[in-house]
Amino acid sequence: MADPYDISKIVVRVAEIMINELKLEDVTPETFDPEVDLIDEVGIDSMDLATIALVLRDEYGIVIDEDDYPKLNSIRLIAEYIRERTKE
Repeated sequence: MADPYDISKIVVRVAEIMINELKLEDVTPETFDPEVDLIDEVGIDSMDLATIALVLRDEYGIVIDEDDYPKLNSIRLIAEYIRERTKE
């Protein structure tokens, strides 16, 4: 059975959500670098993060605390955050 906590699957799903919600072009979930700085390099702002947080809440049943937004600046960090909270 597939591991629902598989970080690579969460990374791809978070990338899909980001691409869809933010209408990113020229990138696919497979080519979206999970280490890229979303704020400095992609240009995501706090409103974008709030939108993503709502979608992730619905998808994974977790609440992302607004105080945590500043440290969730890469897809990998977001995926690890989700995995930690879904395991609880």
